[in-house]
Amino acid sequence: MKKHLLSALFVLSAGFTATAQNVQLHYDLGHSIDSDLSNRPSVTTTVEMFRPDRWGSTFFFVDIDYFHDGAAGAYWEFAREFNVSKNKQWAAHVEYDGGLASSQITDYSTRFQHAFLAGPAWNWHNGDFSKTFSLQAMYKYYFSGQHDSNRPFSGFQATAVWGIHFAKNLCTFSGFADCWYDPNVNGKWIFLSEPQFWVNLNALKGMKDVNLSVGTEVEVSNNFVWNKLGQNNKLYVIPTIAAKWTF
Repeated sequence: MKKHLLSALFVLSAGFTATAQNVQLHYDLGHSIDSDLSNRPSVTTTVEMFRPDRWGSTFFFVDIDYFHDGAAGAYWEFAREFNVSKNKQWAAHVEYDGGLASSQITDYSTRFQHAFLAGPAWNWHNGDFSKTFSLQAMYKYYFSGQHDSNRPFSGFQATAVWGIHFAKNLCTFSGFADCWYDPNVNGKWIFLSEPQFWVNLNALKGMKDVNLSVGTEVEVSNNFVWNKLGQNNKLYVIPTIAAKWTF
């Protein structure tokens, strides 16, 4: 399960004055709603970190997926933005993506074809930072992979990220949408979006110090998810049941 959960990243719009970290636990329902996904890990943990500074911001997350008998694989993204305008609305974005996955049936594991991305980013927020939005347009270079078919190639990725806090910060609707080019898949283009909805318990009376959120994430993807038939040419909508602790 690839994450790009950027709820922490959207402190980015808040004047670059805050730091945010969180740990998330997701129970994935894919194996329950589609027999083609019976090989899909059922649990994912995510660690996110966002830290601003005078030049821009640093963000990363690490996903670890689990089968019943242990870790199935790990994936991480590391991104750095450098401000290029005085109002910090425009930035130069650089990023690394990579990871490792294993099979539930055998001891075989495979490294993802890792990638480097670079391009402009446009960041926006409203007056009280309850609504945030970002657009990124990036050149994407894939390095040589472990298999003969994983030859290096150049591509393109467009990303949109949003965050909306409402009901006096009790609720958060956040997420991202990615579209990128990959000549090795059906149709040459991959789409992935992971909207999240959270109920923030620290907004309730008497629970100010309880930094726990409960909610869900829905993975919407096309040409992305590998099923048990060894195919990644379908549209999937896969929800999770989730909890998040922010610190």
